[in-house]
Amino acid sequence: MTRRVRRKVAKKGKDDAVSLSYLEIEVEDLGLERNGDVDWTSLPDDTVIQLFSCLNYRDRASLSSTCKTWRVLGASQCLWSSLDLRAHKFDTATATSLASRCVYLQKLRFRGAESADAIIQLQAKNLREISGDYCRKVTDATLSVIVARHEALESLQLGPDFCERITGDAIKAIALCCPKLKKLRLSGIKDVYADAINALAKHCPNLVDIGFLDCLNVDEAALENVSSVRFLSVAGTSNMKWDVVSHLWHKLPKLIGLDVSRTDIGSAAISRLLSSSLSLKVLCALNCPVLEEETSISTTKTIGKLLLALFSDIFRELSSLFAETSNKGRNVFLDWRCSKNKDKNLNEIMTWLEWILSHTLLRTAESNPQGLDNFWLKQGAALLLSLMQSSQEDVQERAATGLATFVVIDDENASIDRGRAEAVMRDGGIRLLLNLAKSWHEGLQSEAAKALANLSVNANVAKAVAEEGGINILATLARSMNRLVAEEAAGGLWNLSVGEEHKAAIAEAGGVKALVDLIFKWSSGGDGVLERAAGALANLAADDKCSMEVAIAGGVHALVMLARNCKFEGVQEQAARALANLASHGDSNSNNAAVGQEAGALEALVQLTRSPHEGVRQEAAGALWNLSFDDRNREAIAAAGGVEALVTLAQSCSNASPGLQERAAGALWGLSDVHETAAGALWNLAFNHSNALRIVEEGGVPALVHLCSSSLSKMARFMAALALAYMFDGRIDEFAPMSSSSESTSKSVSLDGARRMALKHIEAFIRTFSNPQAFAAAAASSAPAALAQVTEKARIQEAGHLRCSGAEIGRFVLMLRNSSSILKACAAFALLQFTIPGGRHAVHHASLMQGGGAARVLRAAAAAATSPIEAKIFARIVLRNLEHHHQVEPSI
Repeated sequence: MTRRVRRKVAKKGKDDAVSLSYLEIEVEDLGLERNGDVDWTSLPDDTVIQLFSCLNYRDRASLSSTCKTWRVLGASQCLWSSLDLRAHKFDTATATSLASRCVYLQKLRFRGAESADAIIQLQAKNLREISGDYCRKVTDATLSVIVARHEALESLQLGPDFCERITGDAIKAIALCCPKLKKLRLSGIKDVYADAINALAKHCPNLVDIGFLDCLNVDEAALENVSSVRFLSVAGTSNMKWDVVSHLWHKLPKLIGLDVSRTDIGSAAISRLLSSSLSLKVLCALNCPVLEEETSISTTKTIGKLLLALFSDIFRELSSLFAETSNKGRNVFLDWRCSKNKDKNLNEIMTWLEWILSHTLLRTAESNPQGLDNFWLKQGAALLLSLMQSSQEDVQERAATGLATFVVIDDENASIDRGRAEAVMRDGGIRLLLNLAKSWHEGLQSEAAKALANLSVNANVAKAVAEEGGINILATLARSMNRLVAEEAAGGLWNLSVGEEHKAAIAEAGGVKALVDLIFKWSSGGDGVLERAAGALANLAADDKCSMEVAIAGGVHALVMLARNCKFEGVQEQAARALANLASHGDSNSNNAAVGQEAGALEALVQLTRSPHEGVRQEAAGALWNLSFDDRNREAIAAAGGVEALVTLAQSCSNASPGLQERAAGALWGLSDVHETAAGALWNLAFNHSNALRIVEEGGVPALVHLCSSSLSKMARFMAALALAYMFDGRIDEFAPMSSSSESTSKSVSLDGARRMALKHIEAFIRTFSNPQAFAAAAASSAPAALAQVTEKARIQEAGHLRCSGAEIGRFVLMLRNSSSILKACAAFALLQFTIPGGRHAVHHASLMQGGGAARVLRAAAAAATSPIEAKIFARIVLRNLEHHHQVEPSI
């Protein structure tokens, strides 16, 4: 019995790159099915090994742990011939645990000094290739131990970042310990002195590829002694004596390729090298400013030799290496990869060219020199896209990183060059990048996602990415267990989510859940991934439907966690912005209330308003502004110290951006209702003497004093002053319950202290509405203009909406006879507010006062010698108001 099985297999494409495809094959019934279930443990060993080979190391280890059979197969020699540890924490303990599987390890990639220190614990004595990056802290001692333990080493590459702590001493150790060395590429060495180079010449007879890139000093004369070298790069190296180089290096008998890119070489040295060297085939001199200024070199023709420079047609020059006329134009690399050419020398040249071009283009993109727009548009972008299809993984990575880098013209403001981005899109770059992103190589996934993220800043490219299925791919990568991959994927979703048309697609692809999960997964030690995830969620939360998705996925809790615990300002800013957007939808959803009810949310936002970073302060204030539209949130924000924090922020941001000023003012405006509600409630309660006494006993006086003196709401301060006036106009003393002598004395002292505090702040409040010059003019003249000036200064617009009962009006009229001059002034001020013409209830209040005989009391207060000037002037204004309402006869 036979049946069709459709399964994934790895196969090589035209460029020898491994890809996944589906094959339908006829197989015999292997008895895999048991009662309708599939028994995966019965798969043939070679099938399982093939499956393992398509997984990354983490997934491979997880799958190996499922059963004893797969554990044995998972340790097969063919699965552990190479190891890429760059994305993993690799220390001594990890190395020791892997040692048993690394007996036959031949190729290793690592990142950082800690990983370098642990390499020897792998006990991989058969190691042939070592490649490391982020090696700034790797020392001579570490490198010397590594090479001493791996005598079979054939290739050593450290870079492209500078190896600042490695010297010529380590190079001598390499020469002495690694006699089989064929390739040595080191970046950023300060001094590659003669003894080190001579040691390589003496002890490494097979050394054919040397790269001393971005070094400070290299002994030019000593390099002549390395007669075995076929490919030599000194790209980016300074202090080179080109006259010495041109007179000596042409003598190297086997030198085929020379790379002097990014140096100050001139046309004379170039011409001499091309004309004098018998073996030299290719001379790469990209981004050499001195050479490019000397246009004479562009007309120099040396038969059979290539000069690759910014002013040359690089694709055409490369095509001339091939005898076949079909190898022309921009497909030269692709045609070479697909050809059946068995010319070993040509294959070595093209392989080397891929490596040095990817390195130089990346370095040039990073430095972003002026005047290269034409090169990038006509050749550079196409070169990077072509190199992205290389069979060399490190070349693919650098090409993708180069694409991510060369489009950026302002990293701080995330600005990209539109022309460069669209050039990538026109040449099919989006599809190439998405294919790389689907690779099982995590290094390629990370760099491809980074390029897609940067390119998607351009709206047209973002549209193309979405149409090509990029959103689903990035959402999948965001779930990666590799932090670097997840970080770049989150960055891609962040930029794509700027477009309103992409938000729903991101949510449908599971992007919201993936982003929220990233925050929980990397809550510590992953500032980059957290900022990108929070930024993407902030954009998505601006959409009503997506904001609900964010909340359902646990986004509120995740974002509040970031706002509370993360110390990185970029994460804080994006988390606050996301919370602000979640709370911005008003009554259309319940997110505003949900954010306010999340434990610690409001306290965290209040704390962020004190951040030293303006962006964080702005977004936190914006979040509080949006949250203040909910009654419960207003009260909670005030209780968390939000008012004081926002007042401080508003006072300190006079020179800040308009956005920060607007949000600070808006939040304070939203919170002003809290103070007015609280002050109004206490004013109403304080009318009753029992309530007034309870407020004093419960510590309410300091709270009212705080409102009276600090609130930005005039109405809140006004009602707080009236509540204090009610409490200390004498009613409490009349109705206070009888108690023992000692208790009475204690309460008396307490009330006296509270009274003094209250009266002091009532007086200060009244004086904020006083203008000494206007008061003096009004005292000297009864002219309407003088009183109108005082009224304008004293008026509280919102007080015109208050409606008082007859008992309340009578209370203030009676207060005009109080022995306290402060309370007299307060009563007159209150009656002024209640009777100003145009007030909603002014006529009603005037009628109540007429019925209560208030005019007589007002005249007495205005004429009393003992009354403060505020009480006198305010009383005269109230009388004028009453006249306006025709409630009393004109006064003399």
